[in-house]
Amino acid sequence: MKILVTGGAGFIGSHLCEKLLAQNNEVVCLDNLFTGSKKNIAHLFDNKNFALVEHDVERSYEFAVDQIYNLACPAAPVWYQKDPVKTVRTSVLGAISALELAKKRRCRVLQASTSEVYGDPQVHPQAETYNGNVNPIGPRACYDEGKRCAETLFFDYHRECGVDIRVVRIFNTYGPRMAEHDGRVVSNFIVQALRGQDITIYGRGEQTRSFCYVDDLVDGLIAMMDQDGDFVGPVNLGNPAEFTIKELAAKIIQLTGATARIVYEQLPTDDPKQRKPEISLAQEKLHWQPTTQLKEGLLRTIDYFKQKLH
Repeated sequence: MKILVTGGAGFIGSHLCEKLLAQNNEVVCLDNLFTGSKKNIAHLFDNKNFALVEHDVERSYEFAVDQIYNLACPAAPVWYQKDPVKTVRTSVLGAISALELAKKRRCRVLQASTSEVYGDPQVHPQAETYNGNVNPIGPRACYDEGKRCAETLFFDYHRECGVDIRVVRIFNTYGPRMAEHDGRVVSNFIVQALRGQDITIYGRGEQTRSFCYVDDLVDGLIAMMDQDGDFVGPVNLGNPAEFTIKELAAKIIQLTGATARIVYEQLPTDDPKQRKPEISLAQEKLHWQPTTQLKEGLLRTIDYFKQKLH
């Protein structure tokens, strides 16, 4: 097939492009390189079935494709809060651009939504039936509400126009090609540990997260795109193994052999206290669940950053 991946030069997008090419598909990577990087996909440039097109998804685009994965959007707080209006426009107008092409081409389109649609959840773990607890005017709202609106658009295009959609909600994902300065907890801790710096924890470190290795996540994206039943989502994709931020810091210090000390800073506004996916729907409908243990995934990610920071 010929497949379009918006945001394909990003962390998750580059791994998705790589896997789709390994399955003998043609891949068009669409990216404006705002947070994505050519370095993430440089190893794909010699593949005759791969093409990079630099373009902003706020503007419409035209490709003859069989599938569309819509991943384009800054996903780390440091980036999506840098230009919050741009973040909303990317989510909303980017969704419309993808949906309009899918409508015209009569092809399937997958929306990469996020666990942030649940906000600071009052239900734990978070199942797809939970409608969330989102502050619509807070500093994180540009991302949270932008992604919620994108889901609305996907389901309205599905109901009104018959567009063949798939919607996934991605929980915390980590692995090689994470950006060094994106402010995410895994990359922050690894980079600080490898540089011999203090490990910075926001709050008391009692807040929890669940970490899914990127290869597992990509398998889930493809499984959702390729299942041909009536199930369109939304479906949670993430690892239900839950850790406190303090536990994660201790594990990374141990695996890197760092002698770093932990320092505590103020917790950001609206930072979720708990985050854990309920994945029984993915297990039932997609026959998917993550298989990479945290230690194994962290070791691969640490090796990546060792080479990158060398």
